Amino acid sequence: MAEIRMIGVVGGGQMGSGIALLAATNGFDVFLHDTDPNALTRSHNYISTFVQSLVSKGHYSQAAGSDALTRLQCTSDLEDLRPADVIIEAIVESEEVKRKLFSELDKIAKASAILASNTSSISISRLATATNRQKQVIGMHFMNPPPIMKLIEIVRGADTSDDTFNTTKALAERYGKTVICSRDYPGFIVNRILMPMINEAFYALYTGVASKEDIDTGMKLGTNHPMGPLQLADFIGLDVCLSIMKILHNGLGESRYAPCPLLVQYVDAGHLGRKRGVGVYNYQQVAREEENRSARL
Repeated sequence: MAEIRMIGVVGGGQMGSGIALLAATNGFDVFLHDTDPNALTRSHNYISTFVQSLVSKGHYSQAAGSDALTRLQCTSDLEDLRPADVIIEAIVESEEVKRKLFSELDKIAKASAILASNTSSISISRLATATNRQKQVIGMHFMNPPPIMKLIEIVRGADTSDDTFNTTKALAERYGKTVICSRDYPGFIVNRILMPMINEAFYALYTGVASKEDIDTGMKLGTNHPMGPLQLADFIGLDVCLSIMKILHNGLGESRYAPCPLLVQYVDAGHLGRKRGVGVYNYQQVAREEENRSARL
């Protein structure tokens, strides 16, 4: 099993930033790549703030926190990932875009490097065919947010080698995560179950079964979920939920996986959830109400 010293992460969004944070705080040198300099700035600020909070709470010493931040380098040049032992992509959930990236990484990465995808639903086997190293391509699906959530879902493609699997599993366990393993089917384990539930919650709202608040409260208090399905969809991103439902529908070919028209309508309107300030719920309004309450205190 290959020794891992350096990790590359492609994508400076919430997932990529969290994955880079995990690597840096667990003793790996990390290159975090994004083509958008503003995204890299936000990522670095997020990681710095998170590490400082760990230090202030006594979870890390000042020296350990400084070491973690020293290990992190942000770059807009994909060539900087050439020395990485493992490269994890966390970009947009589009098979076409991911395949293009994997083809580029295959040309840049050293011959022994593992290429891992954080995809939550796209076929690892198909992504691997964009490379000449199909045995070294694997799915490594982190849950959101990566530093907090305890699970990593590992997905083997048709040609993923035992060595690639064992190295990836050992890396996930070094992060302190629990590992589950899925075969390469649409949605894998978590989203094969979760997304149809979220989609059904949209159908319940769409057909007037109940209000959004009652749907979420019913699932929180009736099934002990920490977050209602519509609130969770806003947190994930409605565009991501729609993309996964389309993959399930196309890949499994059953009408029960057809995306709810209301979910499609929200995405078409640009109401993508918390990241846009409005989704099923209006987070801009919530923020204003909280500000008004604070002003009255």
